[in-house]
Amino acid sequence: MTFILKIHALPVGCSDALALNEQAVYRSSMKTPVSVLRLPRGPEPNSRGFDPSSPRFIALCCSSSSSSDEEEQRLRSELRQRFLWTLSVMRDKLVQFDMHERVRVRARFGASDIDVLRFQVSDLETPLGVQREALLRCQDVLSCSFEL
Repeated sequence: MTFILKIHALPVGCSDALALNEQAVYRSSMKTPVSVLRLPRGPEPNSRGFDPSSPRFIALCCSSSSSSDEEEQRLRSELRQRFLWTLSVMRDKLVQFDMHERVRVRARFGASDIDVLRFQVSDLETPLGVQREALLRCQDVLSCSFEL
């Protein structure tokens, strides 16, 4: 049985791995990079949140119902658990990565960083030769597959 994991380009600054399952695949062209969003500071230097009387806080908190928020959070949590389980199953397995420009490489999967921006692999088989250790940028990977 072959398991295929689709990896999609994330906007710059986005660290939510669950968005990988929610975005469409863009194989034909790269999207324009998105600028980094800088959030405003809290009301005090030692504050852990935003001013509850600010228009931004009111708009974000009052715009949706709590039951739909709880359901969305439950679904996102489930997707996150599945994604992390997949990463743990991939450990030490031979994985094929499909990259931009129709490049296919194979390597033994090692780990991912906490933001899922890079994959650490061993014995990377590329069209130019074999690299003993390498880091693959997730922005360059369209999908990866491995045998269960």
